[in-house]
Amino acid sequence: MALVMDREALNVFLDRNFPQVAGQIRVEALDEQQMTARLLVNEQHLRPGGTISGPAMFALADVTIYLAILARIGEVALAVTTNASIDFMRKPESGRDLLADCRILKLGRVLAVGEVLMRSEGSEEPVARCSMTYSIPPNR
Repeated sequence: MALVMDREALNVFLDRNFPQVAGQIRVEALDEQQMTARLLVNEQHLRPGGTISGPAMFALADVTIYLAILARIGEVALAVTTNASIDFMRKPESGRDLLADCRILKLGRVLAVGEVLMRSEGSEEPVARCSMTYSIPPNR
């Protein structure tokens, strides 16, 4: 499916509409098959033991799938998560950013389904896998 927003437009949208994660999550790469986003890991993302917290990983997956959908349908701020499942597979590597590789599996009129594999920067081993379904409002 053709893209209607590029990497730069998605990052601008994120900064303008989501100050909660502005400067923390960035779109790194985008093409018609896949998008990669980065969590710029800092102290607020860590839990005791020095690993990245589950909520931080979930936020990265959620934002990544959301932005991958917007890349295809344009700015639709009210698209919302209706289902989510995440599998934590191994501890992220300490001191490294987290990368999320996303594919949109289905993009319909009302629902979109996406999948993310997360990995520590510099590693190919996935640390988590997430699947999400989004509801897209009518009249987009």
